[in-house]
Amino acid sequence: SSDTVFCSVSCTMRIFVTGSTGFIGTAVVKELVSARHTVLGLTRSDKGAKQLESQGAEALHGTLEDLEVLKKGASQCDGVIHLAFIHDFANFAGSCAVDRAAITAMGSVLAAAGGGRPLVITSGTMLLAHGKLGEEDDAIDMTNPMATARGPSEQVCLDFAKQGVRAVVVRLPPTTHGPGSSGFIGMLVNIALQKGMSAYVGEGQNRWWAGHRDDAAKLYRLAVEKLKPGSILHAVGEEGVPVKEIATEIGKQLSVPIVSIPLEKAADHFGWFLFGVAADNPASSAKTREQLGWTPTGQTAIEDIPLAIDFVKSQAC
Repeated sequence: SSDTVFCSVSCTMRIFVTGSTGFIGTAVVKELVSARHTVLGLTRSDKGAKQLESQGAEALHGTLEDLEVLKKGASQCDGVIHLAFIHDFANFAGSCAVDRAAITAMGSVLAAAGGGRPLVITSGTMLLAHGKLGEEDDAIDMTNPMATARGPSEQVCLDFAKQGVRAVVVRLPPTTHGPGSSGFIGMLVNIALQKGMSAYVGEGQNRWWAGHRDDAAKLYRLAVEKLKPGSILHAVGEEGVPVKEIATEIGKQLSVPIVSIPLEKAADHFGWFLFGVAADNPASSAKTREQLGWTPTGQTAIEDIPLAIDFVKSQAC
């Protein structure tokens, strides 16, 4: 029906992308351009503008806090993919407030323009209840302080569906991996290099779900092209990879000891990242695959560990 399919394969759109020069944004821009869409990417720097131009996209200079620039970008395009987020864990609540304001600014422009324009925002399954398989229909776990801060962004987006916007949430894994930072895996590599050992907590059977960034990029494109309003997607390639397996592979690749650290001593070793390394956060993408015919084909998290190591080492130079 017309309300579920906005853009047929022959239709091309102009998409405003925030976070367009980041680890995942770079892959999203490539995916959109290769599908013959045009891209206007938000960037803070001349270097970012050059990167976008080299990919065949246009640049709009500005930051996530500059709501007038965000409104301008949204007004010049047929839809928005919102990937940018200020990863300031010292002021996480402030970063989340900026996120909600950005979504509101761009969504209001798309609502006023009419025509069922897509607004695809980014969230994460770390915000769901831990210790069980998270599904697309599951609500944010409001007992988790991180989720109470960032989770409301999902509802701010989805509320625009009532105003005729094709509002969609994509939840990313904490381990979206590929050639670059690779999320939680990169953090585990960094700690292993600093401490001279690759560690996990307890038995290490807690799980991270994972996905390749190119598969995530394809999912964002499909969401923009044809998803009905109010949908939540999971960019899950692997439902749950035991953290012990990841730490073991990192240890082998770095030729450092692989160590189990008891929970009571883990904060000394992992510092602020203990919340991530101890998390049991498996998630499913069954409904996402069914809705969109999306099939992940990228490498696994374990296969991509050498790329994460290369990236972390390059940043240290």
